[in-house]
Amino acid sequence: MRILGVIPARGGSKGVPAKNLRVVGGAPLVVHSIRTAEAVSDLVFRTVVSTDDPETARVAREAGGDVPFMRPAALAGDRAPMAPAVRHAVEFVEADEGRRVEWVLLLQPTNPIRLREDVEAVVELAQEGECDSVVSVVRVHATHPVLMKRIEDGWLRPWGDPEPKGGRRQDYAPPAYMRNGALYLARRDVVFAGAMWGDRVRPYEMPEERSVGIDTELDLRLADLLMREGGTG
Repeated sequence: MRILGVIPARGGSKGVPAKNLRVVGGAPLVVHSIRTAEAVSDLVFRTVVSTDDPETARVAREAGGDVPFMRPAALAGDRAPMAPAVRHAVEFVEADEGRRVEWVLLLQPTNPIRLREDVEAVVELAQEGECDSVVSVVRVHATHPVLMKRIEDGWLRPWGDPEPKGGRRQDYAPPAYMRNGALYLARRDVVFAGAMWGDRVRPYEMPEERSVGIDTELDLRLADLLMREGGTG
């Protein structure tokens, strides 16, 4: 498997300004993804940082990151989807090295609590064959679909299946999972079709404590606490 790692780290962020440069667990978020890439360099032939921001590029390079290009502004706006930016990185590397990429591993800085063993497991799932992508997920309890409601004519109604009265959330069935954003591994043709996962997706389940995604200031504080107490920073 010829896997290219891509660290997407655009400069703009409205919810958490300069998010990819915020310090969590003793280092900027983008640096944690660079460290992950270094830890799996035997599995990934190259990892590039895709950013439009000069300061992010500087911090990434100082941390040993490979920043061989600046992302075009058209691929870096608030509403710009991820896949075209990843495709841009793939096309650059293929032109630079004269060889075709087979798979793309996305290492988002907003999910800093991932381990080498997580990447190993995702790659192993892809090597087993018959899938076009592998996505990391986390089991959900407090946001299980059975808890979702809608308001209709002033009444609270179930969104889908009725919630069991008096039941424990641990007993909700079937178990529900959501993407945690930590790892995406996709074939080249999936990315070039405009997505980060295809039709044949294998799940890799991660524990809740390694599934914190950074969207708010509270997320930053939680991730910092978990990384410092867990020794993953």
